[in-house]
Amino acid sequence: MTREVYIRAARQISVQLPLSEGWMDAPLYPEGPYARAVDPDYRHYFAPNVARRLGKLLKRALLTSRLVMEESGVSRPGAIITGTGLGCIENTGIFLDALAREGEGLLQPTHFMQSTHNTISSLVAIDARCHGYNSTYAHKGASFECALLDAFLQLREGRVETALVGAHDEMTPDYFVLLKRAGYLGHAGGFSGETAASMMLADRPGDGALCRLRGVELLYRPGAGGLRRALDSLSREAGVGLDEVDAVMVGANGHPPNDRVYGEACPLLFPGKPLLRYKHLFGESYTAPALGAYAAATCLHRQRLPAHLFAGEGGVERRGVRHLLLYNHFENKTHSLVLLSACGG
Repeated sequence: MTREVYIRAARQISVQLPLSEGWMDAPLYPEGPYARAVDPDYRHYFAPNVARRLGKLLKRALLTSRLVMEESGVSRPGAIITGTGLGCIENTGIFLDALAREGEGLLQPTHFMQSTHNTISSLVAIDARCHGYNSTYAHKGASFECALLDAFLQLREGRVETALVGAHDEMTPDYFVLLKRAGYLGHAGGFSGETAASMMLADRPGDGALCRLRGVELLYRPGAGGLRRALDSLSREAGVGLDEVDAVMVGANGHPPNDRVYGEACPLLFPGKPLLRYKHLFGESYTAPALGAYAAATCLHRQRLPAHLFAGEGGVERRGVRHLLLYNHFENKTHSLVLLSACGG
């Protein structure tokens, strides 16, 4: 028997107010092409000796994971799955800088040990004393969707009952310059942000689940025909017709080559459907789609779509939301479709 999948809890640390849904009513709009995340006061959550030895990204990942475990009532998830494009890039930079300045003789091992991508999932598992399935996906702009798809399939097949899915990326000034030169970041129409998002998936709703995860499709260079077939398959398996979808949330970031893909595909795939966006609030990063999923899940739970999420001018708040579809692409190579529904939908 195929099981249902629910998102029981989700938390974020980003350029918006941390650990808060304040962005729904009073969003922050960072200025400039680059903005770092707004961190909470970690003194309220970690002992001083723990906070000192952990880098920013690890503190964000550990805190958001602890909170979703607490809110969902799951102390030891059956799986811990993380998506990250850059891993702990700040610790990597500190280690390499010390290596260049001091040679190999006096290096501190901590920054090296905390610089690998799978450090994030490992730290969360150690903290939760969780010995189950543990995996990390580092696939640039598709990292979060890979982690989400893994968790979704394991839950649907009954291999686990709960899965903690995280998406974490930070951005240092030096690496921002490198990615700007490469053409990925720093475009005039948007800004680069940082991502720390954790969500608890389960095969039962529990008390106060945010929404249902109905399906995930991940495609490589699908073309218009491949996207249409994937959308039809997703709709058929979920039992949700495209006409029932209230709105489509896309990863538009203000960069013309990126947004042109949505401008060409959406009128064909989702004719007449309202388009939502999220990167104008949370910024661009390799795992920014996780913040889109978090935002959509929050909207479904609260049964409202704020006016500032609608693409274009003249957006009007809507209530009574049942189904939201997320459509993202990375460099027009990897495309993803994620269907979410309200728990009663």
